[in-house]
Amino acid sequence: MAIRTLTKPLLYVLLIALSLFFLMPVYVIIATSLKPLDQVTLSEMWKLPATLDFSSYSTAFTKLAPNLMNSLYLVIPATLLSALLGALNGYVLSKWKFKGADTVFTLILFGMFIPYQSILIPMIQFLREIGLYNTIAGLVFVHVVYGIPITTLMFRNFYSSIPDEMIESARIDGAGFLRIFRYIMIPLSITGFVVVAIWQFTNIWNEFLFAVTITTSDQQPIMVALQNLSGSQIVQWNVQMAGALLAALPTLLVYIFLGKFFVKGLLAGSVKG
Repeated sequence: MAIRTLTKPLLYVLLIALSLFFLMPVYVIIATSLKPLDQVTLSEMWKLPATLDFSSYSTAFTKLAPNLMNSLYLVIPATLLSALLGALNGYVLSKWKFKGADTVFTLILFGMFIPYQSILIPMIQFLREIGLYNTIAGLVFVHVVYGIPITTLMFRNFYSSIPDEMIESARIDGAGFLRIFRYIMIPLSITGFVVVAIWQFTNIWNEFLFAVTITTSDQQPIMVALQNLSGSQIVQWNVQMAGALLAALPTLLVYIFLGKFFVKGLLAGSVKG
């Protein structure tokens, strides 16, 4: 009993120490973003700013604002479409099984393991042929296609926990494929949609490779513009750090306000019945 009483405080101390160690880069980013450029040095990066200077945030926001809107135009439709298509796939593969359904599911999952780099050249050529290269619509198309495997997996696992008797009862009452999906499956899978939406929103918002290769200039999302903030001669580290915080803010807010739903949604499909 005494050992357990002693171990618990030590465990808390260890967890607090690890948390502080994990948050050290965040501290450096915030401290650097609040310093004027002449105070930003490698030797004094751990010091708090002598005076608070918010001009770096104004500069970063002015430069990133157009690209911030590009990211919003990209991430909202891409997240919604990939979630809807994944829900339909999961619904079909879990409740309307057909001959070869497991094979189809395996082939869809195979898309999760295709490296981005291996398909860049044919993908860009295809987007040029259909007129979607260097457009937000082209990026939306790519992220929807690449998001279908993971969203299908999530929704299939989630729908597997819904009793088949409920679907059979709806069929007996005359409900068809789409009506069951609209009035039964969607209301029961709101937490599933939250999980998938958070997952897709975060991945698409933070993605860099597709964004930098498919779009140029005024069509680029915020992550590419953030890289361009570094400049070619002198790196304004205070502006760079302020831009990084602004770029991370949307995903941070999503997890702050929807994090509990994310955890609840992940656990919702883990227990049968």
